[in-house]
Amino acid sequence: MRGKNNQIFVLAVVVATIFLGVSCKKVNTLTNGGIITFSTDTLKFDTVFTKAGSFTNQILIYNPQSEAVVISSIVLLNGAASYFHLNVDGKVGNTAGNIKIAPHDSIYVFATVNIDPTSATSPFLITDALVATMNGKTFTVPFTAFGQNAHYIIDSALKNDDTWTTTLPYVIIWTGDTSKPRGLQINPGVKLTIPLGCRIYMHQTANITVFGKLSSGTTGNSGDSVIFQGDRLDRAYFGYIGYPGEWGGLYFDRQSKGSKLNKNIIKNCGNGSLGVAAAIWLASDTSYDPLSPQLILNNCIIENSYGYGIYSFNGSISATNCLIHTTGQQALAIILGGNDSFTNCTFANYGTAAVSHAAAGTLAILDYYWDGVSGHPVYFSNLNATMRNCIVYGSLDSEVVFDTTGSPGGTVAHLITDNCLMKMGKVREPFIQHLSTSILNQDPLFKNTAKGDFHIPTNSPASGTGINVLSAITDLEGTGWGNPMDIGCYKSK
Repeated sequence: MRGKNNQIFVLAVVVATIFLGVSCKKVNTLTNGGIITFSTDTLKFDTVFTKAGSFTNQILIYNPQSEAVVISSIVLLNGAASYFHLNVDGKVGNTAGNIKIAPHDSIYVFATVNIDPTSATSPFLITDALVATMNGKTFTVPFTAFGQNAHYIIDSALKNDDTWTTTLPYVIIWTGDTSKPRGLQINPGVKLTIPLGCRIYMHQTANITVFGKLSSGTTGNSGDSVIFQGDRLDRAYFGYIGYPGEWGGLYFDRQSKGSKLNKNIIKNCGNGSLGVAAAIWLASDTSYDPLSPQLILNNCIIENSYGYGIYSFNGSISATNCLIHTTGQQALAIILGGNDSFTNCTFANYGTAAVSHAAAGTLAILDYYWDGVSGHPVYFSNLNATMRNCIVYGSLDSEVVFDTTGSPGGTVAHLITDNCLMKMGKVREPFIQHLSTSILNQDPLFKNTAKGDFHIPTNSPASGTGINVLSAITDLEGTGWGNPMDIGCYKSK
């Protein structure tokens, strides 16, 4: 036993000796010549809104030698006048010195940019350069950013009719003050007109709340569109391009009547700051007028919502030639009934790395609502909905839920599905009218669902199998429909 202990002791001494020898090995510092390299040849920032600043970008400085190096200075070429601001190896400031980098190691340099407003209407280029000096040699990497002036709307309530322009984009911000509007609020009796070609950029928690009327895309150049999206324009450089939930959404109150969106693209929203995680949320329309529903959608695209695409809580909506796809919840959820009409619309969900499509189907139409606590419906209302020439498809076994509680308390459930193509399970609710005219569980053969291309080919079961609708003259892209019409928002090609 004693001999064994001696062997263990000798082994420990050997290991310790080796360890001390390695740990005490001197690391030389290169004092002449040598190089440093950068992780990119140019540090680029995408368009940065003036006054709003930018998120951080980064660059690595490498030491490829087998000896340590000391960078005597790191500065910005424009010095204190630079629009860029540095954090070098954890130290804030646009000048740094005596920074040691171990052999085959690296350090981080983080950079932000803040650009002062100008009178320019087009994006303008801002440049600078990081200059690192080592052993008397300088190494340079350019910095570039595009500045964009904009109209800023911060915690604002629109109190008088207004018409926006296309000269500059609009940036809508909510500062987090709960006593103020959460971005932009259109007051009762007030109308906001947004022309085609306008670009609206929404900050993370910002929403548009409509108590009055929103008319977007009803004027202007017919060849353009209105785009609502998040204000993170630098995603090409740090990742998560087209990330869902970048901002809240659009809310239409029960007081709102006659809002109309034409050729609008609403994307990357639905983060729940609106109250409901949805791109569009309609509250209960308690004074329904068939000539003036809460919202009319024509030729619109809603995409990449973290929550719902459209969430109508006993609201009233009419939509034609619209595409709603890639949503974390239903692309369309009609809850507690309402008065709704959809013609030649495509609802599609296949899921992406950022948007899950594992449980909730693509479409839900219910004449009731439950609170999730009682375990059964607690509110009921009349349902009057029509779907004509619509595609509802996705990657689940069934993408639709049509359900009624049997009209308690005298409520009426009325749902028409004329010549639709739907992926539907075995449940066939008897209150659905004209279901026999629809095509069930036949793949529409979308061109490329992974890339968000929901056009259909001429051999699609949706091609030439629609019902002719006089109000629908062209498809989402302005192409004339054939006779008979196709199903979905795009004419087959």
